[in-house]
Amino acid sequence: MDTALPKRASWRDYYEMTKPRVVMMMILTAMVGMFLAVPGMVPLDALLWGNVGIALVASAGAVVNHLIDHRIDTIMQRTLKRPIPQGKVTPTQALLFACAICLSGMAILMWLVNPLCAWLTLASFVGYAIIYTGWLKRATPQNIVIGGLSGAMPPLLGWTAVTGTVEPGGLLLVLIIFAWTPPHFWPLAIHRKNDYAKTNIPMLPVTHGEALTKLHTLLYTIIMLVVSVMPYLTGMSGLFYLMSALVLGAGFLYHSINLMVTKRPQAAMQTFRFSIFYLIALFIVLLIDHYL
Repeated sequence: MDTALPKRASWRDYYEMTKPRVVMMMILTAMVGMFLAVPGMVPLDALLWGNVGIALVASAGAVVNHLIDHRIDTIMQRTLKRPIPQGKVTPTQALLFACAICLSGMAILMWLVNPLCAWLTLASFVGYAIIYTGWLKRATPQNIVIGGLSGAMPPLLGWTAVTGTVEPGGLLLVLIIFAWTPPHFWPLAIHRKNDYAKTNIPMLPVTHGEALTKLHTLLYTIIMLVVSVMPYLTGMSGLFYLMSALVLGAGFLYHSINLMVTKRPQAAMQTFRFSIFYLIALFIVLLIDHYL
């Protein structure tokens, strides 16, 4: 295989393929999972090596996503400037890079954290990079619902990195992100509906129309709100978390209703952006409440 770097390639091109903003959100939720798993301070070795290993494997999944989607990326306006469509990185180089960082992450998790965390992280990688990107994304308009489980795993990975076990608290954190994923992604799919239509990707707005997608976004927002209060109902979190979750949930519900009733094109991206703020804020509140 030809592994010579393209003339215009740089470390920034490889860094961009790792989807750093997405990985940073994943590491935030993984860290919260770590801290919620113990009453006091997380052991420093688990905190450091757990997050490094999870980040490397998650980054590898992002690179594989770029690799599998590189042909449709040349059609979609949102992804046209990614490194592979621009010819800055070849598919072979992307594959070698993904393998290198995935194996590095797995080695760190296996020998410096614990095997259960390593295998769960690998399962998350396979779920996102292979099952979702390679199959579900092109197979069903419910792709983001089914495939969302792999993207919801980081808090459990963080929890397991500390405890070496799968426990109900970690699974509840997964459930929160799993319920959040559809109302987070569908507004973006509405905004990029024409792009998905050109590539024959069966996203819900393309196959069933915007009206039904907006209704589903609202319904899943309500489901997410119910799930978000479960940490309080189960005794995992306290009153500060409950009040904060209700306020944040009310904001998300407002945006989902607004998306459904308004015809303004900006509403979809406003909902999408708020969903990112919502998840970050909710997990920070979980962490604060844990130590109050």
